[in-house]
Amino acid sequence: MLDQNVICSTSMITGYMNQGRLEDAEDVFHKTVEKDVVVYNAMIEGYSKSVETAKKAIHIFIDMQSLNFRPTISTFASIIGACSLLSAFEIGQQIQGQLMKTELFTDIKIGSALIDMYSKCGRTDDARSIFDSMPRKNVYSWTSMIDGYGKNGCPNESLELFDRMISERHTKPNYVTFLGALSACAHAGLVAKGRKIFECMDRVYSMKPRMEHYACMVDLLGRAGSLNQALQFVMQMSERPNSDVWAALLSSCRLHGDVELAKIAANELFKVSGESRPGAYVALSNALADAGKWDSVSQLRELMKARGISKGTGFTWIGTDAGLEAFHVGQSL
Repeated sequence: MLDQNVICSTSMITGYMNQGRLEDAEDVFHKTVEKDVVVYNAMIEGYSKSVETAKKAIHIFIDMQSLNFRPTISTFASIIGACSLLSAFEIGQQIQGQLMKTELFTDIKIGSALIDMYSKCGRTDDARSIFDSMPRKNVYSWTSMIDGYGKNGCPNESLELFDRMISERHTKPNYVTFLGALSACAHAGLVAKGRKIFECMDRVYSMKPRMEHYACMVDLLGRAGSLNQALQFVMQMSERPNSDVWAALLSSCRLHGDVELAKIAANELFKVSGESRPGAYVALSNALADAGKWDSVSQLRELMKARGISKGTGFTWIGTDAGLEAFHVGQSL
């Protein structure tokens, strides 16, 4: 059946990919004799959703073109997403060069994807160049640029663009837009402006803040050293704070050396997250160590061992002669 029905193959590949059954998807793909661009797109899209498989998306993208299949807008959007996950801006630049030879380059979906990719690769100037050249922009274009500036240490540029978006009134901000603006306020230490943005979500746009917005406000207050205000903000929440909210407070407590409040935040965090956030134990341990409370550090680490909790090692993607490779902490090049 797969030999003759590429539509069936594509549906099966998409279904398997959505369920995380990559080997089954790959098996269907290899058994499909008469492939078309849609079946390739299904593989590329599936691979591009995870950093562990994004490299495979690039290989499939190269293979399909070697067989003279012409990428569609869906192909380009997915492969740009893969480059974002891998921070592979060199490949992204090549794809942009390819796009500039087609009518797809001016598409709003492609422009937004390129902004997001360059921002995640730390190249905000390239992202802004794409943003400024777009004939039309939507909420995703604005949000990608606002968030990109914020996450790359340019909070003033982020908030300037947010204010411009609000003042022009052509595009209504969404939840992610507000999250990017609040994050920028946190990094810039702009407490009053952050409160104003948070309050206008509901008052002006009838958008009830979500838990991630509350966590961002706690981070904003905590970074500014207003730990008691941050705790009061948490206590006054209309909904029960989740682990992100308590983790934001815990992080701020360590930053400012407030061990007692750190213990409160950590205990609440343990209640709502159990053992799903080993970083909470590490953060509390570091806060205790910074304060010189080594007996408490030893007790906490013994508790972690007893509960079988350990923090995984970090890794990064590095370009080598063999392509993109993942390198873990302590591994030699």
